[in-house]
Amino acid sequence: MQEFWIRVSMPIIFSALVALLLWGIFSANIALIFLLVVMLLVMMRHARQLYRLGEWLKEARIETIPEAGGIWDELFSRLYKMVKRHKLTKQKLANELLNIEQATAALPEGVASLNEANRIEWCNPLAEHHFGLNAQRDIMQDITYLVRQPEFIDYLQAGDFAAPLVMRSARHDDMVLSIKLVFYGDNKRLLISRDITQLERIETMRRDFVANVSHELRTPLTVVNGFVENLQDMPDLSHDKIQRALQLMAEQTRRMDHLVSDLLTLSRLESDQSPLKIESVDMYSLLSEVSLDGEMLSGGRHQHSMDATGPAKLSGNRDELRSAFSNLVSNAVRYTPDGGTISLRWYSRAGQPVFSVRDSGIGIEAQHIPRLTERFYRVDRSRSRETGGTGLGLAIVKHIALRHQAKLEVCSEEGRGSTFSLVFPEKRIV
Repeated sequence: MQEFWIRVSMPIIFSALVALLLWGIFSANIALIFLLVVMLLVMMRHARQLYRLGEWLKEARIETIPEAGGIWDELFSRLYKMVKRHKLTKQKLANELLNIEQATAALPEGVASLNEANRIEWCNPLAEHHFGLNAQRDIMQDITYLVRQPEFIDYLQAGDFAAPLVMRSARHDDMVLSIKLVFYGDNKRLLISRDITQLERIETMRRDFVANVSHELRTPLTVVNGFVENLQDMPDLSHDKIQRALQLMAEQTRRMDHLVSDLLTLSRLESDQSPLKIESVDMYSLLSEVSLDGEMLSGGRHQHSMDATGPAKLSGNRDELRSAFSNLVSNAVRYTPDGGTISLRWYSRAGQPVFSVRDSGIGIEAQHIPRLTERFYRVDRSRSRETGGTGLGLAIVKHIALRHQAKLEVCSEEGRGSTFSLVFPEKRIV
């Protein structure tokens, strides 16, 4: 501080000494005029530096800081260091904020910050998607004005956030959300949303599977049990009636056997303890066997054709591939009326091997296609049982396709037939 005042007062002291000298040599007036001129120059210099400082402060940047001498040079030097520290701190905070934004954007949940009045202070991109928000436009808007579903509003007003709210998104009909509120800070809350659509779908499939497998097993068991009771209660049954009862019992027993066999096959395909045994499969030999099986199952009721121009050998498991191909062919036979056509193709499409089965059968409505590979999913339950299917064939095909990195494509139109295709990756060509 003392050094500062010394540096500031030195020009004035020096000027006063010169003025005293001029007073002694000339006169008091000349000394006073000299002193006034010097003071005016000093004031003008300081005023000029103050003006430059004021102009710089309007847009303070390190690159444009003024240059000066004397005490002003030290002042500007300190300002330069202060602005530089401020810029570094600002950059560091901006980087931290960017990291936080990137971290919250990468969260698997939607997150929105609400104040005590349920107004949105901030939200991440996933919350925007879940609730149809806009991070720029909807800041400080009441969340209940934007998400107007009654169950959501009731959940907010109830104040009991121990259990999450499960609701279907109004913005996306096929999305199910799990919503939870968490308190933090000064009476603020985090609205956390999670997309549980897949979990809900899996749970629905599990419930349907339990119900369907119970129903599928109950039907043949009821038939077999009924005939057994009849045979026990009616000792005077004729030979023909006994033969008919035994025939039906055998058919239902075989159906249960096929059902259990398919369930075991699915279990094996899904098990991590059952790795895929790779071999070089002779596709032409395999296709001949599958085509012959289809013709035998058809019993002359359909016209069959096969076009094989694809690669001669494929890397995979022969037994699994035969099971998948046979399931597609048997489905075509079951759902194609007498006199219809069934065409098998083995060809290359954009370098990828493709096995397809096209039929002129009853076809499938578009809304059923996404669920065809679910266990026991049937478009027409009564017809499916009449044809003898277990309802597990396409589920088996899907799992075999996954094990071979292939994908199942379905193209169908009601009343005009269907085409089921297995598309294998190019790398499986031997």
